[in-house]
Amino acid sequence: MAASHWPVSRDVLLETGRQEYLDALPIAGAVICADGPGHIWIDKSNRHFRRIAGLDGNPVDAPIADARLMTASEIGGRVEAFIISDAEESEFDSGDGTVGGRHFAVRFARLRPAPYAPYRCLLTLIDRTAQVDTERSLRAEMLRDSLTGLPNRLAFAENVELLLQHPNFSEGSHAVLVIDMARFSRVNECVGAIAGDELLIAFASRLFSALAPGNVLARIGSDEFGVLMRLDTGLDDALAAARRIKEALVMPFRLSELEIQVDCSIGCALVSGEVDFAEEVVRNAQFAVKRAKDNNEIHVYEPHEGQAARRLFSLETELRRAIENGQLTMAFQPLVDLQSGAVSGFEALTRWERDNGDHAHASEFIAVAEESGLIVPLGRWAIEEAVRTLADWDEKAGQELPLYMGVNVSAVQIARDDVAAQVSAALAHHKVEGRRLTLELTESAIVRDPERAASVLNGLKALDARIAMDDFGTGYTSLAYLQRLPIDILKIDRSFVSQMMTDRDSFAIIRAVLSLATALGMSTTAEGIETEDLARTLGYLGCSHGQGYHFAMPMTADDAYAYILSRSAPST
Repeated sequence: MAASHWPVSRDVLLETGRQEYLDALPIAGAVICADGPGHIWIDKSNRHFRRIAGLDGNPVDAPIADARLMTASEIGGRVEAFIISDAEESEFDSGDGTVGGRHFAVRFARLRPAPYAPYRCLLTLIDRTAQVDTERSLRAEMLRDSLTGLPNRLAFAENVELLLQHPNFSEGSHAVLVIDMARFSRVNECVGAIAGDELLIAFASRLFSALAPGNVLARIGSDEFGVLMRLDTGLDDALAAARRIKEALVMPFRLSELEIQVDCSIGCALVSGEVDFAEEVVRNAQFAVKRAKDNNEIHVYEPHEGQAARRLFSLETELRRAIENGQLTMAFQPLVDLQSGAVSGFEALTRWERDNGDHAHASEFIAVAEESGLIVPLGRWAIEEAVRTLADWDEKAGQELPLYMGVNVSAVQIARDDVAAQVSAALAHHKVEGRRLTLELTESAIVRDPERAASVLNGLKALDARIAMDDFGTGYTSLAYLQRLPIDILKIDRSFVSQMMTDRDSFAIIRAVLSLATALGMSTTAEGIETEDLARTLGYLGCSHGQGYHFAMPMTADDAYAYILSRSAPST
Protein backbone atom coordinates (compact mmCIF):
# COMPACT_ATOMS: atom_id res chain seq x y z
CA MET A 1 0.00 0.00 0.00
CA ALA A 2 1.39 3.41 -0.94
CA ALA A 3 2.26 5.85 1.80
CA SER A 4 -0.28 8.36 0.44
CA HIS A 5 -3.12 5.94 1.28
CA TRP A 6 -2.30 6.14 5.07
CA PRO A 7 -4.74 8.35 6.98
CA VAL A 8 -1.88 9.75 9.13
CA SER A 9 1.65 10.80 8.36
CA ARG A 10 4.66 8.51 8.86
CA ASP A 11 6.02 10.86 11.53
CA VAL A 12 2.88 10.38 13.59
CA LEU A 13 3.10 6.61 13.14
CA LEU A 14 6.76 6.68 14.18
CA GLU A 15 6.01 8.67 17.30
CA THR A 16 3.12 6.31 18.16
CA GLY A 17 5.46 3.34 17.77
CA ARG A 18 7.95 4.95 20.09
CA GLN A 19 5.28 5.33 22.73
CA GLU A 20 4.44 1.65 22.35
CA TYR A 21 8.07 0.73 22.78
CA LEU A 22 8.27 2.96 25.86
CA ASP A 23 5.16 1.33 27.35
CA ALA A 24 6.67 -2.11 26.71
CA LEU A 25 9.71 -1.35 28.88
CA PRO A 26 9.67 -3.24 32.22
CA ILE A 27 11.34 -0.24 33.89
CA ALA A 28 10.38 3.39 34.25
CA GLY A 29 11.17 5.40 31.13
CA ALA A 30 10.44 8.84 29.69
CA VAL A 31 11.47 10.99 26.76
CA ILE A 32 12.65 14.39 27.96
CA CYS A 33 12.69 17.34 25.55
CA ALA A 34 14.03 20.87 25.64
CA ASP A 35 14.27 23.74 23.22
CA GLY A 36 16.71 25.64 25.37
CA PRO A 37 17.81 26.23 28.98
CA GLY A 38 14.93 26.57 31.39
CA HIS A 39 12.30 25.11 29.04
CA ILE A 40 12.23 21.35 29.59
CA TRP A 41 9.27 19.01 29.50
CA ILE A 42 8.35 15.34 29.63
CA ASP A 43 7.36 14.48 26.09
CA LYS A 44 6.43 10.83 26.61
CA SER A 45 6.48 8.43 29.56
CA ASN A 46 5.30 4.96 30.45
CA ARG A 47 3.07 4.04 33.36
CA HIS A 48 6.03 2.99 35.54
CA PHE A 49 7.57 6.42 35.20
CA ARG A 50 4.30 8.26 35.76
CA ARG A 51 3.70 6.30 38.95
CA ILE A 52 7.15 7.05 40.32
CA ALA A 53 7.13 10.68 39.17
CA GLY A 54 3.72 11.32 40.70
CA LEU A 55 2.06 12.37 37.43
CA ASP A 56 -1.71 11.88 37.45
CA GLY A 57 -3.50 10.54 34.36
CA ASN A 58 -1.60 10.63 31.09
CA PRO A 59 -0.42 14.20 30.69
CA VAL A 60 0.79 15.44 27.32
CA ASP A 61 3.82 17.70 27.28
CA ALA A 62 3.99 17.74 31.08
CA PRO A 63 6.42 20.35 32.38
CA ILE A 64 9.30 18.75 34.20
CA ALA A 65 8.45 20.87 37.24
CA ASP A 66 5.16 18.97 37.56
CA ALA A 67 6.94 15.67 38.24
CA ARG A 68 7.57 15.12 41.96
CA LEU A 69 10.51 12.88 41.03
CA MET A 70 12.29 15.77 39.36
CA THR A 71 11.69 18.40 42.01
CA ALA A 72 12.28 16.20 45.06
CA SER A 73 15.63 14.71 44.04
CA GLU A 74 18.79 15.58 42.16
CA ILE A 75 17.47 13.97 38.97
CA GLY A 76 15.79 17.15 37.72
CA GLY A 77 18.93 19.25 37.91
CA ARG A 78 21.10 16.60 36.35
CA VAL A 79 18.77 15.89 33.42
CA GLU A 80 18.64 19.59 32.64
CA ALA A 81 22.44 19.80 32.64
CA PHE A 82 22.73 16.66 30.52
CA ILE A 83 20.13 17.45 27.85
CA ILE A 84 21.75 20.69 26.75
CA SER A 85 25.28 19.23 26.92
CA ASP A 86 27.23 17.33 24.26
CA ALA A 87 27.34 14.05 26.21
CA GLU A 88 25.83 10.97 24.59
CA GLU A 89 24.92 9.19 27.83
CA SER A 90 25.24 9.41 31.60
CA GLU A 91 24.58 7.09 34.54
CA PHE A 92 24.40 7.67 38.27
CA ASP A 93 22.65 6.50 41.41
CA SER A 94 19.97 8.66 42.93
CA GLY A 95 20.80 7.95 46.54
CA ASP A 96 19.25 10.76 48.54
CA GLY A 97 16.15 8.68 49.26
CA THR A 98 13.87 11.73 49.21
CA VAL A 99 11.48 10.34 46.61
CA GLY A 100 9.30 8.30 48.90
CA GLY A 101 12.45 6.96 50.52
CA ARG A 102 13.35 5.14 47.31
CA HIS A 103 16.65 4.78 45.43
CA PHE A 104 17.14 4.54 41.68
CA ALA A 105 19.82 3.73 39.13
CA VAL A 106 19.37 6.56 36.61
CA ARG A 107 20.49 6.57 32.97
CA PHE A 108 20.29 9.32 30.34
CA ALA A 109 20.73 8.46 26.64
CA ARG A 110 20.65 11.13 23.92
CA LEU A 111 17.99 10.92 21.16
CA ARG A 112 17.96 12.56 17.74
CA PRO A 113 16.49 16.06 17.63
CA ALA A 114 12.84 16.44 16.58
CA PRO A 115 11.26 19.37 14.69
CA TYR A 116 9.61 20.50 17.89
CA ALA A 117 12.58 19.86 20.20
CA PRO A 118 16.23 20.26 19.29
CA TYR A 119 17.27 18.54 22.52
CA ARG A 120 15.94 15.13 23.52
CA CYS A 121 17.02 12.21 25.74
CA LEU A 122 15.66 8.95 27.06
CA LEU A 123 15.50 8.80 30.85
CA THR A 124 15.25 5.33 32.46
CA LEU A 125 15.02 4.40 36.14
CA ILE A 126 15.73 1.10 37.88
CA ASP A 127 14.42 0.87 41.43
CA ARG A 128 17.31 -0.16 43.72
CA THR A 129 15.49 0.46 47.01
CA ALA A 130 15.39 -3.18 48.10
CA GLN A 131 19.06 -3.66 47.22
CA VAL A 132 20.10 -0.49 49.08
CA ASP A 133 18.05 -1.47 52.15
CA THR A 134 19.62 -4.93 52.13
CA GLU A 135 23.10 -3.45 51.82
CA ARG A 136 22.42 -1.10 54.71
CA SER A 137 21.10 -3.95 56.84
CA LEU A 138 24.12 -6.11 56.03
CA ARG A 139 26.47 -3.24 56.81
CA ALA A 140 24.76 -2.64 60.13
CA GLU A 141 25.21 -6.33 60.96
CA MET A 142 28.80 -6.21 59.77
CA LEU A 143 29.55 -3.35 62.16
CA ARG A 144 27.84 -4.84 65.21
CA ASP A 145 29.07 -7.47 67.66
CA SER A 146 26.34 -10.10 67.66
CA LEU A 147 26.91 -11.14 71.30
CA THR A 148 27.04 -7.81 73.17
CA GLY A 149 25.27 -5.61 70.62
CA LEU A 150 28.21 -3.19 70.78
CA PRO A 151 30.05 -1.84 67.75
CA ASN A 152 32.76 -4.24 66.61
CA ARG A 153 36.38 -3.55 65.71
CA LEU A 154 35.58 -2.36 62.18
CA ALA A 155 32.95 0.08 63.43
CA PHE A 156 35.32 1.28 66.16
CA ALA A 157 38.07 1.93 63.62
CA GLU A 158 35.60 3.85 61.44
CA ASN A 159 34.73 6.07 64.40
CA VAL A 160 38.41 6.83 64.94
CA GLU A 161 38.87 7.43 61.20
CA LEU A 162 35.97 9.91 61.11
CA LEU A 163 37.52 11.71 64.07
CA LEU A 164 40.91 11.95 62.35
CA GLN A 165 39.28 13.33 59.19
CA HIS A 166 37.12 15.89 61.01
CA PRO A 167 38.20 19.45 60.15
CA ASN A 168 38.02 20.49 63.82
CA PHE A 169 40.15 17.59 65.11
CA SER A 170 42.98 18.71 67.38
CA GLU A 171 45.98 16.79 68.73
CA GLY A 172 45.47 15.28 72.17
CA SER A 173 41.72 15.88 72.19
CA HIS A 174 40.79 12.19 72.21
CA ALA A 175 42.20 8.90 73.44
CA VAL A 176 41.63 5.22 72.85
CA LEU A 177 41.52 2.79 75.77
CA VAL A 178 41.84 -0.95 75.23
CA ILE A 179 40.58 -3.16 78.06
CA ASP A 180 41.75 -6.77 78.13
CA MET A 181 39.87 -9.21 80.36
CA ALA A 182 42.10 -11.27 82.60
CA ARG A 183 41.64 -15.05 82.83
CA PHE A 184 38.75 -15.12 80.33
CA SER A 185 40.05 -18.18 78.48
CA ARG A 186 40.40 -20.01 81.79
CA VAL A 187 36.83 -19.10 82.77
CA ASN A 188 35.62 -20.32 79.39
CA GLU A 189 37.38 -23.64 79.89
CA CYS A 190 36.02 -24.12 83.42
CA VAL A 191 32.39 -23.01 83.10
CA GLY A 192 31.75 -23.47 79.38
CA ALA A 193 31.18 -21.21 76.39
CA ILE A 194 27.60 -20.27 77.28
CA ALA A 195 28.58 -19.03 80.74
CA GLY A 196 31.57 -17.35 79.14
CA ASP A 197 29.24 -15.45 76.82
CA GLU A 198 27.13 -14.38 79.82
CA LEU A 199 30.29 -13.10 81.49
CA LEU A 200 31.23 -11.10 78.40
CA ILE A 201 27.79 -9.47 78.30
CA ALA A 202 27.93 -8.63 82.00
CA PHE A 203 31.50 -7.34 81.62
CA ALA A 204 30.45 -5.08 78.73
CA SER A 205 27.56 -3.75 80.85
CA ARG A 206 29.94 -2.90 83.69
CA LEU A 207 32.26 -1.09 81.30
CA PHE A 208 29.39 0.92 79.83
CA SER A 209 28.23 2.01 83.27
CA ALA A 210 31.71 3.29 84.10
CA LEU A 211 31.98 5.52 81.02
CA ALA A 212 30.89 9.11 80.52
CA PRO A 213 28.18 10.06 78.00
CA GLY A 214 29.57 10.40 74.49
CA ASN A 215 32.25 7.73 74.93
CA VAL A 216 32.19 5.00 72.27
CA LEU A 217 32.46 1.45 73.65
CA ALA A 218 33.15 -1.44 71.27
CA ARG A 219 34.14 -5.09 71.44
CA ILE A 220 37.30 -5.30 69.36
CA GLY A 221 38.42 -8.85 70.15
CA SER A 222 37.32 -12.05 71.84
CA ASP A 223 38.14 -10.64 75.29
CA GLU A 224 39.13 -7.08 74.38
CA PHE A 225 37.06 -3.89 74.45
CA GLY A 226 37.88 -0.46 73.07
CA VAL A 227 36.80 2.97 74.26
CA LEU A 228 37.05 6.16 72.19
CA MET A 229 36.74 9.13 74.51
CA ARG A 230 37.07 12.88 74.41
CA LEU A 231 39.69 14.49 76.68
CA ASP A 232 38.48 17.75 78.17
CA THR A 233 41.40 18.21 80.58
CA GLY A 234 44.03 16.10 78.88
CA LEU A 235 45.41 12.65 79.61
CA ASP A 236 44.10 12.78 83.19
CA ASP A 237 40.59 12.18 81.80
CA ALA A 238 41.69 8.88 80.24
CA LEU A 239 43.46 7.79 83.42
CA ALA A 240 40.41 8.68 85.49
CA ALA A 241 38.18 6.63 83.15
CA ALA A 242 40.58 3.70 83.43
CA ARG A 243 40.42 3.90 87.22
CA ARG A 244 36.60 3.96 87.12
CA ILE A 245 36.66 0.84 84.98
CA LYS A 246 38.94 -0.87 87.48
CA GLU A 247 36.63 0.13 90.33
CA ALA A 248 33.59 -1.17 88.45
CA LEU A 249 35.18 -4.62 88.37
CA VAL A 250 35.85 -4.86 92.10
CA MET A 251 32.59 -6.69 92.75
CA PRO A 252 32.64 -10.30 91.46
CA PHE A 253 30.34 -11.46 88.68
CA ARG A 254 27.67 -14.00 89.58
CA LEU A 255 27.16 -16.82 87.06
CA SER A 256 24.59 -19.36 88.28
CA GLU A 257 26.00 -20.46 91.62
CA LEU A 258 29.50 -19.17 90.94
CA GLU A 259 31.05 -15.86 91.86
CA ILE A 260 33.88 -14.97 89.50
CA GLN A 261 36.35 -12.19 90.12
CA VAL A 262 37.50 -10.59 86.87
CA ASP A 263 40.31 -8.10 86.56
CA CYS A 264 41.58 -6.35 83.45
CA SER A 265 44.62 -4.71 81.92
CA ILE A 266 44.17 -1.26 80.37
CA GLY A 267 46.30 0.40 77.72
CA CYS A 268 45.88 3.94 76.48
CA ALA A 269 46.94 5.68 73.26
CA LEU A 270 46.31 9.30 72.34
CA VAL A 271 44.62 9.85 69.00
CA SER A 272 47.22 11.63 66.91
CA GLY A 273 47.14 13.02 63.40
CA GLU A 274 50.62 11.59 62.93
CA VAL A 275 49.25 8.07 62.43
CA ASP A 276 48.44 6.99 58.89
CA PHE A 277 45.15 5.25 59.65
CA ALA A 278 42.78 4.57 62.53
CA GLU A 279 43.76 0.92 63.00
CA GLU A 280 47.23 2.10 63.98
CA VAL A 281 45.80 3.98 66.95
CA VAL A 282 44.03 0.82 68.11
CA ARG A 283 47.22 -1.22 67.72
CA ASN A 284 49.12 1.36 69.75
CA ALA A 285 46.63 0.96 72.59
CA GLN A 286 46.87 -2.83 72.30
CA PHE A 287 50.64 -2.56 72.53
CA ALA A 288 50.18 -0.53 75.71
CA VAL A 289 47.94 -3.31 77.08
CA LYS A 290 50.78 -5.81 76.75
CA ARG A 291 52.99 -3.52 78.80
CA ALA A 292 50.19 -3.03 81.32
CA LYS A 293 50.03 -6.79 81.87
CA ASP A 294 53.68 -6.77 82.94
CA ASN A 295 53.27 -4.29 85.80
CA ASN A 296 49.50 -4.46 86.44
CA GLU A 297 49.22 -0.71 85.95
CA ILE A 298 47.51 1.49 83.36
CA HIS A 299 50.07 2.00 80.63
CA VAL A 300 50.11 4.93 78.20
CA TYR A 301 51.63 4.25 74.81
CA GLU A 302 54.83 6.10 73.88
CA PRO A 303 55.76 6.49 70.18
CA HIS A 304 59.24 5.00 70.64
CA GLU A 305 57.65 1.75 71.86
CA GLY A 306 55.86 1.28 68.55
CA GLN A 307 59.03 2.03 66.64
CA ALA A 308 60.85 -0.65 68.61
CA ALA A 309 58.02 -3.13 67.98
CA ARG A 310 58.02 -2.40 64.24
CA ARG A 311 61.79 -2.83 64.19
CA LEU A 312 61.41 -6.27 65.75
CA PHE A 313 58.79 -7.23 63.15
CA SER A 314 61.18 -6.08 60.44
CA LEU A 315 63.93 -8.11 62.09
CA GLU A 316 61.65 -11.15 62.07
CA THR A 317 61.12 -10.82 58.30
CA GLU A 318 64.85 -10.47 57.71
CA LEU A 319 65.63 -13.43 59.95
CA ARG A 320 63.13 -15.66 58.13
CA ARG A 321 64.80 -14.80 54.82
CA ALA A 322 68.25 -15.33 56.29
CA ILE A 323 67.30 -18.82 57.48
CA GLU A 324 65.69 -19.70 54.15
CA ASN A 325 68.62 -18.35 52.12
CA GLY A 326 71.38 -19.87 54.27
CA GLN A 327 72.80 -16.51 55.40
CA LEU A 328 73.49 -17.54 59.00
CA THR A 329 76.98 -18.57 60.10
CA MET A 330 78.44 -20.37 63.09
CA ALA A 331 81.20 -19.18 65.39
CA PHE A 332 83.07 -21.45 67.81
CA GLN A 333 84.48 -20.59 71.24
CA PRO A 334 86.89 -23.07 72.86
CA LEU A 335 86.10 -24.90 76.09
CA VAL A 336 89.37 -25.40 77.94
CA ASP A 337 90.23 -27.94 80.64
CA LEU A 338 91.29 -25.74 83.59
CA GLN A 339 93.47 -28.45 85.04
CA SER A 340 95.51 -29.40 81.96
CA GLY A 341 94.98 -26.38 79.71
CA ALA A 342 93.93 -28.64 76.81
CA VAL A 343 91.06 -27.77 74.47
CA SER A 344 88.21 -30.15 75.31
CA GLY A 345 85.62 -28.82 72.93
CA PHE A 346 83.83 -25.79 71.51
CA GLU A 347 80.54 -24.04 72.02
CA ALA A 348 78.77 -23.37 68.72
CA LEU A 349 77.33 -19.85 68.56
CA THR A 350 74.99 -18.62 65.84
CA ARG A 351 76.01 -15.42 64.05
CA TRP A 352 74.02 -13.30 61.63
CA GLU A 353 75.34 -10.51 59.43
CA ARG A 354 72.35 -8.57 58.13
CA ASP A 355 72.00 -7.26 54.58
CA ASN A 356 73.06 -3.77 55.70
CA GLY A 357 76.34 -5.17 57.04
CA ASP A 358 75.41 -4.90 60.72
CA HIS A 359 75.93 -7.89 62.99
CA ALA A 360 72.69 -8.64 64.83
CA HIS A 361 73.07 -9.36 68.54
CA ALA A 362 72.28 -12.98 69.31
CA SER A 363 70.22 -12.04 72.38
CA GLU A 364 67.98 -9.90 70.18
CA PHE A 365 67.42 -12.17 67.19
CA ILE A 366 67.12 -15.30 69.33
CA ALA A 367 64.31 -13.58 71.29
CA VAL A 368 62.60 -12.67 67.99
CA ALA A 369 63.02 -16.25 66.77
CA GLU A 370 61.47 -17.65 69.96
CA GLU A 371 58.47 -15.32 69.82
CA SER A 372 57.80 -15.93 66.11
CA GLY A 373 58.44 -19.69 66.07
CA LEU A 374 61.51 -19.30 63.85
CA ILE A 375 63.54 -20.88 66.64
CA VAL A 376 62.51 -24.32 65.35
CA PRO A 377 64.18 -24.05 61.91
CA LEU A 378 66.99 -22.01 63.45
CA GLY A 379 67.61 -24.65 66.13
CA ARG A 380 67.56 -27.45 63.58
CA TRP A 381 70.10 -25.61 61.46
CA ALA A 382 72.36 -25.02 64.49
CA ILE A 383 72.38 -28.71 65.47
CA GLU A 384 73.07 -29.82 61.90
CA GLU A 385 75.82 -27.21 61.38
CA ALA A 386 77.58 -27.97 64.67
CA VAL A 387 77.69 -31.74 64.04
CA ARG A 388 78.76 -31.21 60.41
CA THR A 389 81.63 -28.95 61.51
CA LEU A 390 82.82 -31.53 64.03
CA ALA A 391 82.78 -34.21 61.30
CA ASP A 392 84.71 -31.88 58.94
CA TRP A 393 87.43 -31.36 61.55
CA ASP A 394 87.76 -35.12 61.98
CA GLU A 395 88.12 -35.53 58.23
CA LYS A 396 90.80 -32.83 58.02
CA ALA A 397 92.71 -34.40 60.91
CA GLY A 398 92.34 -37.90 59.48
CA GLN A 399 91.13 -39.17 62.83
CA GLU A 400 88.46 -38.63 65.45
CA LEU A 401 89.52 -35.61 67.46
CA PRO A 402 89.17 -35.72 71.26
CA LEU A 403 86.65 -32.86 71.16
CA TYR A 404 83.00 -32.35 71.88
CA MET A 405 80.64 -29.68 70.56
CA GLY A 406 78.18 -27.72 72.68
CA VAL A 407 74.95 -26.45 71.09
CA ASN A 408 72.33 -24.23 72.74
CA VAL A 409 68.74 -25.47 72.74
CA SER A 410 65.89 -23.01 73.35
CA ALA A 411 62.99 -23.60 75.74
CA VAL A 412 60.59 -22.89 72.86
CA GLN A 413 62.45 -25.41 70.70
CA ILE A 414 62.01 -28.07 73.37
CA ALA A 415 58.30 -27.30 73.61
CA ARG A 416 57.59 -27.29 69.86
CA ASP A 417 60.07 -29.66 68.20
CA ASP A 418 61.28 -33.23 68.49
CA VAL A 419 64.82 -32.28 69.47
CA ALA A 420 65.95 -35.86 70.09
CA ALA A 421 64.90 -36.88 66.58
CA GLN A 422 66.77 -33.94 65.05
CA VAL A 423 69.92 -34.76 67.02
CA SER A 424 69.68 -38.43 66.10
CA ALA A 425 69.35 -37.62 62.38
CA ALA A 426 72.32 -35.21 62.44
CA LEU A 427 74.58 -37.68 64.30
CA ALA A 428 73.66 -40.51 61.93
CA HIS A 429 74.10 -38.40 58.80
CA HIS A 430 77.59 -37.21 59.75
CA LYS A 431 78.64 -40.40 61.54
CA VAL A 432 79.40 -38.65 64.83
CA GLU A 433 78.93 -40.37 68.19
CA GLY A 434 76.43 -38.89 70.61
CA ARG A 435 78.98 -38.61 73.43
CA ARG A 436 80.68 -35.83 71.45
CA LEU A 437 77.63 -33.59 71.50
CA THR A 438 76.51 -31.51 74.48
CA LEU A 439 73.10 -29.84 74.45
CA GLU A 440 72.98 -26.67 76.55
CA LEU A 441 69.62 -25.69 78.07
CA THR A 442 68.76 -22.65 80.16
CA GLU A 443 66.94 -23.03 83.45
CA SER A 444 63.79 -21.52 81.87
CA ALA A 445 63.59 -24.50 79.50
CA ILE A 446 63.19 -26.78 82.50
CA VAL A 447 61.01 -24.57 84.68
CA ARG A 448 58.51 -23.83 81.88
CA ASP A 449 57.49 -27.47 81.44
CA PRO A 450 59.44 -29.89 83.66
CA GLU A 451 57.68 -33.02 82.35
CA ARG A 452 58.31 -32.10 78.73
CA ALA A 453 61.91 -31.20 79.53
CA ALA A 454 62.45 -34.54 81.31
CA SER A 455 61.09 -36.43 78.30
CA VAL A 456 63.36 -34.55 75.88
CA LEU A 457 66.44 -34.93 78.07
CA ASN A 458 65.89 -38.64 78.49
CA GLY A 459 65.58 -38.96 74.73
CA LEU A 460 68.88 -37.15 74.28
CA LYS A 461 70.59 -39.27 76.93
CA ALA A 462 69.44 -42.36 75.03
CA LEU A 463 71.61 -41.07 72.18
CA ASP A 464 74.56 -40.84 74.62
CA ALA A 465 74.56 -37.04 74.32
CA ARG A 466 75.45 -34.92 77.34
CA ILE A 467 73.25 -32.26 78.93
CA ALA A 468 74.51 -28.94 80.30
CA MET A 469 72.42 -26.46 82.31
CA ASP A 470 73.43 -23.03 81.00
CA ASP A 471 73.59 -19.83 83.11
CA PHE A 472 73.09 -21.82 86.31
CA GLY A 473 72.20 -19.67 89.31
CA THR A 474 70.42 -16.89 87.39
CA GLY A 475 66.99 -18.57 87.21
CA TYR A 476 64.63 -20.33 89.55
CA THR A 477 65.50 -23.98 89.16
CA SER A 478 64.50 -26.17 92.07
CA LEU A 479 67.38 -28.27 93.33
CA ALA A 480 65.04 -31.23 92.95
CA TYR A 481 65.37 -30.86 89.18
CA LEU A 482 69.13 -31.43 89.45
CA GLN A 483 68.42 -34.71 91.20
CA ARG A 484 65.60 -35.87 88.90
CA LEU A 485 66.92 -34.81 85.49
CA PRO A 486 69.90 -36.33 83.66
CA ILE A 487 72.10 -33.23 83.80
CA ASP A 488 75.85 -33.71 83.30
CA ILE A 489 77.29 -30.19 83.40
CA LEU A 490 76.51 -26.98 85.31
CA LYS A 491 77.64 -23.81 83.52
CA ILE A 492 78.35 -20.97 85.94
CA ASP A 493 77.07 -17.66 84.59
CA ARG A 494 79.56 -14.95 83.69
CA SER A 495 77.84 -12.47 86.03
CA PHE A 496 79.27 -14.43 88.99
CA VAL A 497 82.63 -15.22 87.38
CA SER A 498 83.44 -11.63 86.43
CA GLN A 499 82.97 -10.41 90.02
CA MET A 500 84.34 -13.32 92.00
CA MET A 501 87.73 -11.71 92.67
CA THR A 502 86.19 -8.54 94.11
CA ASP A 503 82.80 -9.61 95.42
CA ARG A 504 82.65 -12.01 98.37
CA ASP A 505 79.07 -13.06 97.64
CA SER A 506 79.89 -14.03 94.03
CA PHE A 507 82.92 -15.98 95.27
CA ALA A 508 80.76 -17.79 97.85
CA ILE A 509 78.09 -18.62 95.23
CA ILE A 510 80.69 -20.12 92.89
CA ARG A 511 82.15 -22.25 95.67
CA ALA A 512 78.65 -23.44 96.57
CA VAL A 513 77.86 -24.37 92.95
CA LEU A 514 81.15 -26.25 92.61
CA SER A 515 80.49 -28.16 95.84
CA LEU A 516 76.94 -28.98 94.70
CA ALA A 517 78.16 -30.24 91.33
CA THR A 518 80.79 -32.43 93.00
CA ALA A 519 78.22 -33.90 95.35
CA LEU A 520 75.88 -34.72 92.44
CA GLY A 521 78.67 -36.11 90.25
CA MET A 522 78.48 -33.31 87.68
CA SER A 523 81.24 -31.40 85.96
CA THR A 524 81.32 -27.59 85.75
CA THR A 525 82.13 -24.93 83.16
CA ALA A 526 82.76 -21.29 84.05
CA GLU A 527 81.76 -18.67 81.47
CA GLY A 528 83.34 -15.27 80.94
CA ILE A 529 86.93 -16.00 82.01
CA GLU A 530 88.92 -12.97 80.90
CA THR A 531 92.11 -13.10 82.98
CA GLU A 532 94.73 -15.64 83.96
CA ASP A 533 93.94 -15.05 87.64
CA LEU A 534 90.32 -16.08 87.10
CA ALA A 535 91.33 -19.20 85.20
CA ARG A 536 93.89 -20.21 87.84
CA THR A 537 91.54 -19.53 90.79
CA LEU A 538 88.63 -21.44 89.25
CA GLY A 539 90.90 -24.36 88.48
CA TYR A 540 92.17 -24.33 92.06
CA LEU A 541 88.58 -24.36 93.36
CA GLY A 542 87.86 -27.47 91.28
CA CYS A 543 86.01 -26.03 88.25
CA SER A 544 86.37 -28.48 85.34
CA HIS A 545 86.32 -26.24 82.28
CA GLY A 546 86.29 -22.60 81.33
CA GLN A 547 85.59 -20.41 78.35
CA GLY A 548 86.09 -16.73 77.73
CA TYR A 549 88.20 -14.10 76.01
CA HIS A 550 91.24 -15.11 78.04
CA PHE A 551 91.42 -18.25 75.91
CA ALA A 552 89.92 -17.04 72.66
CA MET A 553 87.04 -15.10 71.20
CA PRO A 554 84.43 -16.93 69.07
CA MET A 555 85.98 -17.72 65.69
CA THR A 556 85.15 -19.24 62.33
CA ALA A 557 85.34 -22.98 61.73
CA ASP A 558 88.66 -22.68 59.89
CA ASP A 559 90.19 -20.49 62.60
CA ALA A 560 88.90 -22.84 65.28
CA TYR A 561 90.59 -25.79 63.55
CA ALA A 562 93.83 -23.82 63.35
CA TYR A 563 93.44 -23.04 67.05
CA ILE A 564 93.10 -26.78 67.76
CA LEU A 565 96.31 -27.49 65.87
CA SER A 566 98.20 -24.68 67.63
CA ARG A 567 97.17 -25.89 71.06
CA SER A 568 98.05 -29.49 70.16
CA ALA A 569 101.50 -28.68 68.71
CA PRO A 570 104.43 -29.71 70.94
CA SER A 571 106.15 -26.83 72.73
CA THR A 572 109.75 -26.09 71.75
